[in-house]
Amino acid sequence: MDLERLDMKKLVSDEEKLVLKNRLKEARVSLKLSQADLARMAGVSRNTISAIENGQFNPTARLAFILCIVLKTKFEDLFYF
Repeated sequence: MDLERLDMKKLVSDEEKLVLKNRLKEARVSLKLSQADLARMAGVSRNTISAIENGQFNPTARLAFILCIVLKTKFEDLFYF
């Protein structure tokens, strides 16, 4: 990649658009699960679930996969940009 030709403003602008969002709370509530229930099933803390739902934390690929399995949801239905 030619570093001299990089438009840093465009790169930052594009990167800001790629914030991973989620529908975790909606999926959890539809299954009548509390944050604690989901956390226990996924092997994480309730604080982790809360942080993901509030957009304060992006899950690892492994955790995202586990959440999809637990919530019986496809990745693209649970996470989006």
